[in-house]
Amino acid sequence: MKQLAYSALLAVSLSFSPLALAEDKKESTPNPYPEEKTIVTEHSAEIGNKTIKYKATTGNSFVYNDSNEVIGSIFFTAYTKKGTNSKNRPITFAYNGGPGSASVWLHMGALGPKRVVMDKEGFPLKPPFDLIDNEYSILDLTDIVFIDPVGTGYSRPHDKGTAKDFHGVWEDIETVSEFIRLYMTRNERWSSPKFLAGESYGTTRSAGIAYHMGQNHGVYFNGVMLISSVLDFRLDDFSDRNGILAPVTMLPSYTAAAWYHKKLNAPLDANLQNSIEQAKEFAMNDYALALLQGDELESRRKMAIAERVADFTGLSVDLVMEKDLRITLNDFLHNVKRKEGETIGRLDSRFTTPELDAMNKRGYRDPSYMAIHGTYTETLMTYLSTELNYKSDLPYHILGGGVKSWNYEDFNRQSNDISDKLTSAMLRNPDMQVYVGNGYYDFATPFFATEYTFSHMGLPKSLKDNVHMYYYESGHMMYIREFDLIKLKKDLAEFFKKSL
Repeated sequence: MKQLAYSALLAVSLSFSPLALAEDKKESTPNPYPEEKTIVTEHSAEIGNKTIKYKATTGNSFVYNDSNEVIGSIFFTAYTKKGTNSKNRPITFAYNGGPGSASVWLHMGALGPKRVVMDKEGFPLKPPFDLIDNEYSILDLTDIVFIDPVGTGYSRPHDKGTAKDFHGVWEDIETVSEFIRLYMTRNERWSSPKFLAGESYGTTRSAGIAYHMGQNHGVYFNGVMLISSVLDFRLDDFSDRNGILAPVTMLPSYTAAAWYHKKLNAPLDANLQNSIEQAKEFAMNDYALALLQGDELESRRKMAIAERVADFTGLSVDLVMEKDLRITLNDFLHNVKRKEGETIGRLDSRFTTPELDAMNKRGYRDPSYMAIHGTYTETLMTYLSTELNYKSDLPYHILGGGVKSWNYEDFNRQSNDISDKLTSAMLRNPDMQVYVGNGYYDFATPFFATEYTFSHMGLPKSLKDNVHMYYYESGHMMYIREFDLIKLKKDLAEFFKKSL
């Protein structure tokens, strides 16, 4: 076949100009999505002690520009419960974050009808990995459409489109919104109660979509689910020596991790909740004031604060003083268990890996991500091919493989904070409810930073009551721990009742 293709190309080159040859080569390039195509299969699963019969639709949908030209193809998997009226049946559009992450984590770990088998604490079992009915899926509450934005999963730029049309804060919001609009139109779901479910950077996307679709398409969502939320990116910036938000809002997460690894001294070591509350009180008062004073802080007072930081982090006073009271995330990850020769996880600080390995390999290798990467990848690829009957030779980009850069330019001009867009969406649609799920052991989107964000959104009292905070004793993907998966389903069921 290769020789035949080469001979044909050689014959063309003898008959046409170089320009015509270039155009012909472009046209003959294999197109991964020559057309929109979906595969429909029927299934049942045991969810909430009931047998739920459902239809799975897997495939791709084109995205168009303002000139009605195809610029991208978005891969999705939709689950719709059989025997229901779509007019009254809620529908949830779900995705993960990154930016550059496929929807595999929410799909196969939390919300979908099947889930990856882990041990009860969320640690991986030995390969090959297994898949079971997800009895804690939300498919009994809502139909679900899992979306892989362009550059993730099987989704790609297409025809007139390039990565620049998708890989940016507002480019992403607008193109995923267009997919949602088109899906609702083609499947007659405009009158359905509508929800968004995003995790991590997907919460940034959700805030933007709720704003964009409300303002530009008149789409009012009943509820937005923010799982491991990040709306204000300033809270993660340790590089600003004049900023105190990152060290202050991260401190209670250090305390939670130190508590888990038994690095706190009495009386802080007695109870996780009490330890966290004391850390929050210290962070917002004495610690914040000390950081604000900077070099003007009196030396004895600085030593007293350093000793308290050491108490709340399990780190040495010498290290805290060496770091000038500002403990960055890397400082903590690599030092809290250094005596044991270990570093801890960023996505989930319960996980550890040998420090020698983490320090000597290029980049930081998050033990909590290493634990789920292979597990979820293997399981999803098997599931798509064998149970959903979707076949493709394309690489499925789990995280980062299809997104090389991201346009934050407009976002930077807007102070790296999208919470104001969520405020605007809530003011426009005052019935919209907001679920916020937080993992105590999550360093990627720290829970106290999320609390800080929502306490500075300027919401009127009536809208503050629309925000519902929930907490879990696990990390970024809190649902990998079975107890928290059960709690997540209970909390989301309660949230749906409030939203409907």
